[in-house]
Amino acid sequence: MITLQRVTAISLFLLPAFLSLPSRTATAPLPPLDLFSNSTCTAPPQRKEWRTLPPHEKQAYLAAVLCLQRRASTLRPTLPGAVSRFDDFQGVHIQHMETVHLNGQFLPWHRYFTAVYEDALRVQCGFGGAQPYWDWTLDADGVWAESPVFSPIDGFGGNGPYVPCEDQPFEAFCIPNGTGGGCVPDGPFRNLTLHLGPGQNVHRNDHCLRRNFHLQSIQYWFSASEVAQTLEEDSYVRFWRRLEGLFEVHRIGLHGAGHLGVGGTLSDVYSSPGDPLFYLHHANLDRLWWQWQQLNPTERLTDISGPDSQGPTARNVTLQYEIDLGKLALKVKIADVMHIGRRALCYGYA
Repeated sequence: MITLQRVTAISLFLLPAFLSLPSRTATAPLPPLDLFSNSTCTAPPQRKEWRTLPPHEKQAYLAAVLCLQRRASTLRPTLPGAVSRFDDFQGVHIQHMETVHLNGQFLPWHRYFTAVYEDALRVQCGFGGAQPYWDWTLDADGVWAESPVFSPIDGFGGNGPYVPCEDQPFEAFCIPNGTGGGCVPDGPFRNLTLHLGPGQNVHRNDHCLRRNFHLQSIQYWFSASEVAQTLEEDSYVRFWRRLEGLFEVHRIGLHGAGHLGVGGTLSDVYSSPGDPLFYLHHANLDRLWWQWQQLNPTERLTDISGPDSQGPTARNVTLQYEIDLGKLALKVKIADVMHIGRRALCYGYA
């Protein structure tokens, strides 16, 4: 059993062309992204599992992420510590974490958030592909550290060196019984400096990207039976609750297991988008939601509910409920993101 140490319950949530860009020169604030400027969707890009991409497509995606980390932040008035455009996304997640987890807008909010990130890679960094996803079930029965996503050559780098919780910086999120804990030593993000976090901090606080693999929950949560049982849930509320999980060790769900399995920065419930793997993880969760929707599209493309917060004044989430990404993108209604192959979203899954 995992024991808690210096960690709150909430933390259990658990290249070539672009490298020549000028480094984070000041830019005029960008208007919020508007994915609805194109109202048609005739040839939706297909999101693919990372290991199925040919090497040149992997390198193109990694180059675009590195590019976004070199683009200057446009949200400094509300995120004073942000340096890069990549930071802007992490900061918006920090600011909205408590209103978009453990409630009914969890899945549509993250669907829209990931799509806006994907659009930023295209518009601001010339990425010509689709956001990939990581199907962690393909790695659950093997050696976790040997997953293609952790490749130092055409992946995101691997585990950090082992650092006991008591020897890690006090402000770092550390969950005991991990196998790493230190800075990612290889791959394209080995020198990544994160400027926001850990936790709720949105002021300048330079630190490295950390990983701390936790192997205890991977085989259990990423089993074919757990995925099948999740997809068998008969209502959105039951599906969302099982998929997202709770901030409890034995009820973390597929969502929490992905964050905790990688650990380190990705296990920080507020600041987890500091690890670029966040977007592959959430793309896979979105894929499972879309798969669930397609099992009964007549009903499930409009099935949304659940509270909009955890307090006694919570309202019910409906199709007319607005998704708020702050100044990162225009507000949209949940109804606008229920179908991934229409209008703003315009993508599919292969």
